[in-house]
Amino acid sequence: MNRKTLVLPAVVGLLAPVLAACGGADSGSGSGDAIVVGTTDRFTATKDVPAPFDPAYAYDVGTWNVLRQTVQTLMIVPKGDGEPVPEAAKSCGFTDSGNERYACKLRDGLKFSNGDAVTAEDVKFSIDRARAIKADSGVFALLSTIDTVETQGDNEVIFHLKTADATFPSKLSTPVAGIVNPDDYDKGKLRDGFSIDGSGPYTIKAETDGDTVTKAVFTKNPNYKGTLEVNNGEVDMVSFEDADAMGTALKKGDIDLMTRTMSPEQIDKLSNDAGTDINLVELPGLEIRYLAFNTDAPEVKTKAVRQAMAQVIDRDQLVAEVYGSQAEPLYSLVPATITGHSNAFVNRYSEPSATKAKALLEAANITTPVKLTLNYTTDHYGSATKQEFEVLKKQLDASGLFDVTIKGAAWDTFVPAERKGDYAVYGMGWFPDFPDPDSFIAPFLDKDNFLNSPYNNADIITNLIPQSRRLADRVSADSVLTEIQDIVADDAPIIPLWQGKQYVAANNDVTGTAYVLNSSASLQLWELGRGSSN
Repeated sequence: MNRKTLVLPAVVGLLAPVLAACGGADSGSGSGDAIVVGTTDRFTATKDVPAPFDPAYAYDVGTWNVLRQTVQTLMIVPKGDGEPVPEAAKSCGFTDSGNERYACKLRDGLKFSNGDAVTAEDVKFSIDRARAIKADSGVFALLSTIDTVETQGDNEVIFHLKTADATFPSKLSTPVAGIVNPDDYDKGKLRDGFSIDGSGPYTIKAETDGDTVTKAVFTKNPNYKGTLEVNNGEVDMVSFEDADAMGTALKKGDIDLMTRTMSPEQIDKLSNDAGTDINLVELPGLEIRYLAFNTDAPEVKTKAVRQAMAQVIDRDQLVAEVYGSQAEPLYSLVPATITGHSNAFVNRYSEPSATKAKALLEAANITTPVKLTLNYTTDHYGSATKQEFEVLKKQLDASGLFDVTIKGAAWDTFVPAERKGDYAVYGMGWFPDFPDPDSFIAPFLDKDNFLNSPYNNADIITNLIPQSRRLADRVSADSVLTEIQDIVADDAPIIPLWQGKQYVAANNDVTGTAYVLNSSASLQLWELGRGSSN
């Protein structure tokens, strides 16, 4: 049988993609051998990151993809995306006209995987715990609009908010709001290692080599009570050193499916090769990549240096040379497929120009060439990251205004160094917490932002972000969001680079691939089954 590429279209708007029910959308039998999924995500416990799977700490797409299978949240983004709907809750909603009191009633019969009943006090414990620990990952900031959490009886939880927050239901769908068993988690301390005790659709057993997970075994949780239909009994997630090793394993049949992170070359080959029984599925995605700055670092503290970089970088060339049709140039933090996007960096800088960049530096009395080190992670975003930074170096050096060195580090080294402020300039990717423009703005610009950035704009923090959150009709927030994006383009604490698509490659007998990833790159392993994908 010939391989086919399935392209699932996006709908441009506030809540991005609606996935077409084709290709691997059958539910499968829910029986048979374990489905084996390959990933290049690496999970390592270190001195700096001792608790990678604790919901009060985890804040990257890889660890969240583990937690979404194992801990249950009050709300969940539905199949195909859209407004969040109840999951551990049977109902949730604002109960006052000012949208500052949000109440949820729990679903009947909820149990943790060990059989213990899940109560409203457990929900309160879990969320208050993340707020109190305030892990340096910054994930607790997603719960920053909560003032107090109240319980009424065993099945009702009431959130009293400091200010109106139309995005709050979406925040309750994220793993930081995951319900954990108080018997297994200390209220004031992170849980080291790789154990997870929740009430989600799967339990997990991590197989390790030293302090690194080599395989995560997800087994269907017999005590799960929720809205999800689990189409398999077991999914094994195997971690690979790189995309080539993962691709070889898929070709040999050692794994059934691979996704994060395939190389551009692999995707091109699978797109053009009609002689294989591997299906390549193209899915709409909201991934962005960007350069970020420690705005206190001497070499980039002056705004003109960051502006000059923004003026020189040629996104079209960068995407064409490295990612081809698998990405699009991005000119704002908010992707083009999200309502509220504006091309702020085009409006501010127009076309790439070394002449204009030189004028910016001369006006600020900056001596050129400016020496910079651009830092990137070698093992978290795929093998193309190094090539991307080589192109950025070439562009900046060619202007005659910069003298750039690039330096790569493994993710478990890169993240602690970035959070400590060791890097003046560094490259990162972002998968939104939920498909709303707030998820591309607040995590970077609000107080307690996840980058631990020293950049602080009082108008954005005090006025504009709260103003946008008060607007339940998210389309009506456009003008506020545009103002924020214009400020970012002018101050350039972050330079957006590109917006990517996402892909799944799977053997022909794997079903459910059309829904195994949502637009936020969240794995939904319960969708996978075995059968025929025809």
